[in-house]
Amino acid sequence: MKRINVAIDGFSSCGKSTMAKDLACEVGYTYIDSGAMYRAVTLYALRNRCFDGDGVNEAKLRDDIAKIDIAFEVHSGTGRTETYLNGEHVENEIRSMEVAARVSLIASVSFVRRVLVVRQQAMGRDKGVVMDGRDIGTVVFPDAELKIFVTASPAIRAQRRVDELKMKGMQVPFEEVLNNVRERDRMDMTRRESPLTKAADAIELDNSYMTVREQQIWLLEQFNRVAGNTERYDRGDDRQ
Repeated sequence: MKRINVAIDGFSSCGKSTMAKDLACEVGYTYIDSGAMYRAVTLYALRNRCFDGDGVNEAKLRDDIAKIDIAFEVHSGTGRTETYLNGEHVENEIRSMEVAARVSLIASVSFVRRVLVVRQQAMGRDKGVVMDGRDIGTVVFPDAELKIFVTASPAIRAQRRVDELKMKGMQVPFEEVLNNVRERDRMDMTRRESPLTKAADAIELDNSYMTVREQQIWLLEQFNRVAGNTERYDRGDDRQ
């Protein structure tokens, strides 16, 4: 079976990371959450006064960007990849609403995207990577052998986000999250640098009414088809 790169793009809170993590774990690939990289830069910016009101202090952030080290490590207990910012575990901090409200601002800064894209491309140079984000199939890995574009309705994505935050002990009103989802969609699709768009050769998946297990099976089938794996997986019926 040949080693390939898998690019999974799509809107915020549509389950890209869950799909990508599960696939990487199943096939023994490296999982990279590109969105976590932008969230980590956002967290750094919040902590180091790189915002001016509703905008980004680009001069300060440009001076600091080389100091921002982002790494991923696999948790020994869960097997999940987690995010570290300058050696600090920040997986929970980068998922906060404060970061979510500002990450699209950081992601729209051209030099930030260029720096992170170079780092992401280096991670996939030897293949065997599953990476999710907004511009993986169009900019980071335009030659990826398998490209997926995931979508779901804003209301469903907002409810998923509310449920995720609740599990982490954070109570956030649905309307606040829905407004955040819609605003992030607008900013992601209209930014000048690498706007969110479906690659011409990407396979689109609307997972609004799919279970996690159904998504896992569907993605494994796409991977097996492209990578040349003839192994078959049990479909089961474990709906969530």
